[in-house]
Amino acid sequence: MPDRTPVQLGEYESAALEPDQLTPRDVDRLHALQARGSLTLTREHTGWRLKADATVGVLVLDRVRVVISPKFAIPGEQLMSWLAYALGTPVPAPAKRWATGPDGYADLVAAALLEECERLLREGPRRDYVRRRSVEPVLRGRLDVAAQATRRYGQLDQLHVRTFDREADIWDNRVLGSALKAALGMTAGPGLARALHGVAGGFPEAPTPAAALRALDRTHYTRLNARYRPAHTWARLLLRGGGVTDLLSDHGTTADGLLLAMPPLWEAVVRRLGTDAVGPRGGHAVPGGGGVGITVRGDLGNASTFRPDLLLSLPGPDTAHRTLLPVDAKYKRHDRHGVSAADVHQLLTYGSGYAFADAPRAVIVHPQPSGHARRTLQVRGPNGVLGTLHVLGVDTRATPEQATAWIGSVLH
Repeated sequence: MPDRTPVQLGEYESAALEPDQLTPRDVDRLHALQARGSLTLTREHTGWRLKADATVGVLVLDRVRVVISPKFAIPGEQLMSWLAYALGTPVPAPAKRWATGPDGYADLVAAALLEECERLLREGPRRDYVRRRSVEPVLRGRLDVAAQATRRYGQLDQLHVRTFDREADIWDNRVLGSALKAALGMTAGPGLARALHGVAGGFPEAPTPAAALRALDRTHYTRLNARYRPAHTWARLLLRGGGVTDLLSDHGTTADGLLLAMPPLWEAVVRRLGTDAVGPRGGHAVPGGGGVGITVRGDLGNASTFRPDLLLSLPGPDTAHRTLLPVDAKYKRHDRHGVSAADVHQLLTYGSGYAFADAPRAVIVHPQPSGHARRTLQVRGPNGVLGTLHVLGVDTRATPEQATAWIGSVLH
């Protein structure tokens, strides 16, 4: 990979770029990322200004390599634990390669893919029967009589045959070959790049990255290929440049890199935290956020519907009744700033729509890097209490298992 000027910035921070640091192709790619809300590019008198939104990761351009770090200083091991937890995949084994360095968080995902691919090679890549047509000097498989008659005119010096052999050149392996190649394009560490290059030779590639993504979307896991699921999870992340099914959406951006939108990632974390925490206590998550949701009708245009990020069904005071508790994930520093009026209004609406009328309540869950925290907001009006909001700060330096236990102890 050619040397590129490193540009370091954090979430919501900006950096100035010289006019010649961005090629016309870079400008087009950055505008495409701006359209999806990942960053903002503005023209200035002295050049360009690049501003990150709620996005972290790495972006490899023609002349610069942009590394965006999260506003919460999370060690590499912890970030991978939370990312794996949100994706529902096993956490990669800790190693020296997991240390977060100047190369950015994209190297962590590339190392996770590398580790899973190394495991698959040790176990032996999966093989399956593949139909092929070929011309051979001797008979293998079955003779293609029609092709032999129409293309060789009955001559037998070369035989058109159809074979059905077990091969490793199947889609389960092709998507990994394409993902390893994509990881090589964004990896800065020479040691990791050498390891990726060495493993890539053990996997065939798909014709295009888009073909690999389509194959991943069609993949169904059985006992034959279940061991590929973790590797495919990291491959999907790299091939989509950060987009994951049910976590982020792929917008077809052509820029090389790995950009993670942190608010959807935090929402995925909170959904799993709440679900795992209330299960042992007789609760469960309500699929789809509670059916039809809260609907607004009568305004101009179509009716609007909105739902909380997570709706929990909890045991009530007696076995005949259950309590619905709406939970909203907020990727904000509520340990430093109070809850805004807009967020209070939103949560009060959720509480009124789903909870008991005499005691509406709702929950805000936000990341907090300095320890778990809980506070309770009571909203009152002239006629009494309008609702209760529980603000829960989850320690991002703790493990997901520790956070799950704590969430379970305060959600009741």
